[in-house]
Amino acid sequence: MHTVIVDRRELHELARAIIAAAGTPDDMANDVAEGLVEANLCGHDSHGVMRLPGYVSFSQTKAEASRIFNRVRPAARPELMPESRLGLAIRRVDGGWGWGQPAARLATRTVIAQALKTGVATVTISHCNHVGRLGEYTAMIAEAGLIGFATCNAGPAVAPFNGRERLFGTNPFSFAVPRTVGVRGDGPRPILVDFATSGVAEGKLQVAQAKGLPVGDGLLIDKDGQPTSDPAAFYDGGALLPMGLHKGYGVSVMADLLGGGLSGMGFACTPRFGEGNLAGNGFLITAYNISDFVNVSEYVSKVNELYARVRSSQPARGVEAVLLPGDPEWISRELRLREGIPIPEVTWDAISKTAAELHVPLPV
Repeated sequence: MHTVIVDRRELHELARAIIAAAGTPDDMANDVAEGLVEANLCGHDSHGVMRLPGYVSFSQTKAEASRIFNRVRPAARPELMPESRLGLAIRRVDGGWGWGQPAARLATRTVIAQALKTGVATVTISHCNHVGRLGEYTAMIAEAGLIGFATCNAGPAVAPFNGRERLFGTNPFSFAVPRTVGVRGDGPRPILVDFATSGVAEGKLQVAQAKGLPVGDGLLIDKDGQPTSDPAAFYDGGALLPMGLHKGYGVSVMADLLGGGLSGMGFACTPRFGEGNLAGNGFLITAYNISDFVNVSEYVSKVNELYARVRSSQPARGVEAVLLPGDPEWISRELRLREGIPIPEVTWDAISKTAAELHVPLPV
């Protein structure tokens, strides 16, 4: 499978121009582009620029062929709602059915500011479209010296444990813990967990399909409920499976109850989820101010002791080193900043077609 290697800056400008050409103000187009390219840099191509053709189709309100994703209002700005009766610790953002990334960034900036005042703070987003990679937002919290947690639900793609019908989204969870005091700068990257509660994210099926590759066993069933490794089976009526059998299923249910329930977006298996917008995310993000619990310098020092102890532990046979959550992302990021971002040729062709339709020039 051939790939196209694109410099991060060129890819960002292309993504920004495409989103802007779809009717988005420049600042919000920049938010979307940064989120997509950062996902590619961190090795999460499933949440990267491969999303551009779909995003553009979502933003075209007359694109009825896209029966599910047709609700993005590209010029809509997210709005921070008035304080709740419980005060500063709980805030809400109305995404206005615009792009999810600007709404999630507003929620993240808000939750950091609120947690610095109240110790712990939570922000939810209503009327929210696809927010992209959750780890982007928890990393922002950790880089501000706080502990971050985020979850969201999504449209039905995953069968429940011992079931075969799509009832739940991929419903990711993310946590991030700082390894420095205050703003990161050039210091060590946070310990970061970011995972779908399905065995594989739906976007990774698209990546596998673009590369002509199967997925692993135990991740997918076809429309008849039979196990399969063919990613195309999902798009022919199949379903993803929960990670870790009943355990991942339980975590997925909680993502629905927390993200979907507390945001007001509802639950994926109900007909009124997201007011009928199956592309939506019920998003919840929480920040913990370490200094309101323990001495922050001592805490970060202990985190780094843990980090060093794990990294210096004996690896399994045939493995080069033991890593911590987040390490693969930061390693990928450093490599792709130097060498460029690989895009499967099939994906690049789809992006090129979208750019041509919007009269956006491609990088030379």
